[in-house]
Amino acid sequence: MPAALTSSTTSRRQFLTLLGISAAAVSCGTATAGSGGGSGKQVKTLKYQGAVGSVTLPELAADLGFFEDVKLEWVGNTISGPQDIQSAATGQTHFGSAFNGAVIKLASSGAPIKAVISSYGSDQYTYGGYYVLEDSPIRSARDLIGKKVGMNTLGAHYQALLDIYLSRNGLSKSEAGKVEPLVVPPVNTEQAIRQKQIQVGVLSGILRDKALATGGIRPLFTDTQLLGPFSAGTYIMTQRFIKENPDTVRTFVTGVAKAIEWSRTTPREEVIARQTEIVKKRGRNEDAANLKYWHSYGVAETGGRIEDKHFRLWLDWLGERGEIKQGRLKASELYTNEFNGFGKG
Repeated sequence: MPAALTSSTTSRRQFLTLLGISAAAVSCGTATAGSGGGSGKQVKTLKYQGAVGSVTLPELAADLGFFEDVKLEWVGNTISGPQDIQSAATGQTHFGSAFNGAVIKLASSGAPIKAVISSYGSDQYTYGGYYVLEDSPIRSARDLIGKKVGMNTLGAHYQALLDIYLSRNGLSKSEAGKVEPLVVPPVNTEQAIRQKQIQVGVLSGILRDKALATGGIRPLFTDTQLLGPFSAGTYIMTQRFIKENPDTVRTFVTGVAKAIEWSRTTPREEVIARQTEIVKKRGRNEDAANLKYWHSYGVAETGGRIEDKHFRLWLDWLGERGEIKQGRLKASELYTNEFNGFGKG
């Protein structure tokens, strides 16, 4: 097997291990990010992780002046949603973003966290697709039996969507089990498809745009074709931090909501120019060239408000897979819109 491909068993185990934080570990007390309520003074500087060459919604909100007296302190970059929310849950940072299925997994392990606002999603401009070669015989879900499907992470967003696609198109669990998901780094996915190391690969963003420009591939389906526009991930904070710093949380959440709507209503070229300037002036030795391919943050709801449906789908999926106990968690228990002041008053 090529080096770029990883066995599904190993990668799934690594993913679940990453999320296997016990309640004791999360609440054991030495959170480096600190808390503010005990002294009566709320935290006003929020530690966070960024992403190389891109601008997160909080970074955009801060640059636009939407955070008022709240500041951001960058502590490093992450390439993993599960790792990002783990850092927030253990107090290394004050907030983190991940796929809502990963948020559910973390909450089911006993981590006292709450989702406070949507962080990303899929819409007509920003979406993930499952691509095959133009001349591939694969035309339907049933054609995937016995085939390899490459994606960035197992047990997360794109495997969930694959399972939903197979189920909605009539495959039994036994038949779906014969479709082989494999971890392929996104930068290697197009090559793996063209060299027939995999028969289907997930492509999104700049990597999708470049592959389509080259030609010779076509979508089998996209996540928006499957589910319509949807918010897929959220920013989470610990319940303790929320309780002790309500004003800071309100400023943060409302500021991110304003940034979502600013990015939605501002001409794309102007958003890209603002993002490019942010990357240049923060001095992290990054290349901002890929920002020209930015289309949207993909958040579906106005102001990033969270709804039960954003978690219910993944609760059902994880329950069916036996990764969480069905009925143990309710969607409404996983999030709060209390601190989202966008559009109020």
